[in-house]
Amino acid sequence: MTTDQALERILRASPVLPVIALDRLDQALPLAEALLKGGISTLEITLRTPVALEAIRCIARAFPEAHVGAGTVTTPEALRQVAEAGAAFAVSPGLTRPLLEAAAASPIPLLPGVMTPTEVMAAMDAGFRFLKLFPAEQAGGIPMLRALAGPFKELRFCPTGGIGPGTAHGYLAQPNVLCVGGSWLTPRNLLEAGDWMAIQALAREAAALRR
Repeated sequence: MTTDQALERILRASPVLPVIALDRLDQALPLAEALLKGGISTLEITLRTPVALEAIRCIARAFPEAHVGAGTVTTPEALRQVAEAGAAFAVSPGLTRPLLEAAAASPIPLLPGVMTPTEVMAAMDAGFRFLKLFPAEQAGGIPMLRALAGPFKELRFCPTGGIGPGTAHGYLAQPNVLCVGGSWLTPRNLLEAGDWMAIQALAREAAALRR
């Protein structure tokens, strides 16, 4: 399986890619279990907290059926670290030349962020077919995706940024969208309270948003 095929399989596995920021390591496994029970098997653990790498490692070992990815990957070193931790894929808010070169040699696929047609063309020229439109709402949202569909028919997107349960369905209805990213499945108050049943319910609602 090529990296493109692997990434497409991962992105198609769940209609919503939960963007997760964990403050405590003891939240990792019960959160992953709740999301899986709710029907969401693809997770993005962002590298915004000190426990992120270990959380990726723990979830990948405990739940091999999950697609555990790393978000906010901005450097070649971060890409190397998340691959070693067991991440199945990496997500970046943008794409730099050093990160592009590191991605070409990485054992895991990278989903790079783009915001403008110029950035889309640069990523496409580098061989990427799957892109993260970020921040989606600020970049133009659904009208932007429709505009990009004309000149870039072969590309598929995971729009992320400003999307919630009320707008996700509209994004998923676009032919060039494989999934959407969002943080509403794992709100901080539910994480702090350890309310895994509530998170499972949110995951179940998100899983029902399939195109």
